[in-house]
Amino acid sequence: MAPCTQYSPDSMSIVQNSAVFTVSQLNQRAKQLLEISFASVRVEGEISGLSRPSSGHWYFTLKDAQAQIRCAMFRSRVSMLKFQPKEGDKIELRGKVSLYENRGDYQLIVDAMKPAGEGALLLAFQQLKQRLAAAGLFSEERKRPLPAVRRVGIITSPTGAAVHDILTVFRRRCPAIEIDIYPTPVQGREATALIVAAIERANRDQRVDALIVGRGGGSLEDLWCFNEEAVAWAIYHSQIPVVSAVGHEVDFSIADFVADVRAPTPSAAAELLSPDQSEQNSRLLQLHQRLLQAMRRRYQSSQQQLTSLSSRLQSPERVLQHQSQHLDQLELRLQRAWQYGQTQRGQRLQVVSQNLAHQHPQRQLKEQAHLLSLLQKQLQAAMHNQLQQASRQLGTQAKLLHSLSPLSVLGRGYSITTRPDGSVVDDAATLKEDDILHSRLDQGWVESRVITTHRQEDSSAS
Repeated sequence: MAPCTQYSPDSMSIVQNSAVFTVSQLNQRAKQLLEISFASVRVEGEISGLSRPSSGHWYFTLKDAQAQIRCAMFRSRVSMLKFQPKEGDKIELRGKVSLYENRGDYQLIVDAMKPAGEGALLLAFQQLKQRLAAAGLFSEERKRPLPAVRRVGIITSPTGAAVHDILTVFRRRCPAIEIDIYPTPVQGREATALIVAAIERANRDQRVDALIVGRGGGSLEDLWCFNEEAVAWAIYHSQIPVVSAVGHEVDFSIADFVADVRAPTPSAAAELLSPDQSEQNSRLLQLHQRLLQAMRRRYQSSQQQLTSLSSRLQSPERVLQHQSQHLDQLELRLQRAWQYGQTQRGQRLQVVSQNLAHQHPQRQLKEQAHLLSLLQKQLQAAMHNQLQQASRQLGTQAKLLHSLSPLSVLGRGYSITTRPDGSVVDDAATLKEDDILHSRLDQGWVESRVITTHRQEDSSAS
């Protein structure tokens, strides 16, 4: 039974009882501890002792000045690499720390690999590329087609493999073409200024029909002088067409984007400028034969695959017929639904149009104007009736008032006698001799003086 062990990755501590580990158990616990604690780390160093067995896995040592660590990169990860590292390359790895239990070797299981420092250079490359593209240096409209050449200028290192490859191609394909070499370093700090000077010199001399600017392959740092802005502007201002031939086919530089033509390799640049019709015809024939063979193989493979699939396929025609019938049914349902919807929408539109016509403001205004006219006539009739009724009432009341008026009595020979203060005399007892009286007649009035008064009973007695 394995000893009781408790592991806490947060506290990075191991608590165990006094039981004795076997070597396998100890290595297993150590592997668990390492893989949990260092599940994903980035390490930078130099490759040493790179081994590539037939299994496809890579084994190597990553080292710096003071220490080293063994590394393993399995085939599935190796196949994802976009470059081929070599002995002595400085690289950056991403992986997890583990332990090879059989030997007790502490190692790094590598998930990804890239050249060290390449990230910063790639960022600078992209930023410069965007800036120069915005300035129009990469515009296709300004790029010139390659002319038929009699003399070619080569700007590269005089001792590198690139110049040898270029000269070999020209000698093989078209020895009559003359070559001018403008020797310059193609790596290092001083290379940028010297490449610019060589391009300017070639333009001043005006001896060559085209320029090849380039070098052989290398790391991003090695090719960096062809990513400098000064070189880009020198190529842009060149009056001589420029072929950029920097690195291998997978390498791209700023010079490639600015040049009139980009060649994948220096040899390819020489081939672009050296006509060889017979070789081209031969190459075309070879490609034609290879294409026919590839098509024949592809056809045979596809035919075999089709036969195999046909034997496993269960009546696809029946499935297609069923799906076609189902599709027809859906189409009919869709048509009926659409027609029904159109009918419903037409009916709703008709109802809404009728409602709208009934609610039209012009119609309502006519109805309201007619109602207003009726009301005006009714008002005028009511006012006329009320005026006539009031006039009749006024006449009746006037007659009644006139009949009750004391003035109408005066017309029958009566009079109204008042004192000087205007009070009516209605009792002779209230008068005395010499009182002044005023008598209102039907026509005019009379002033009189009281001589004597008589009571009613006296007058009745007499």
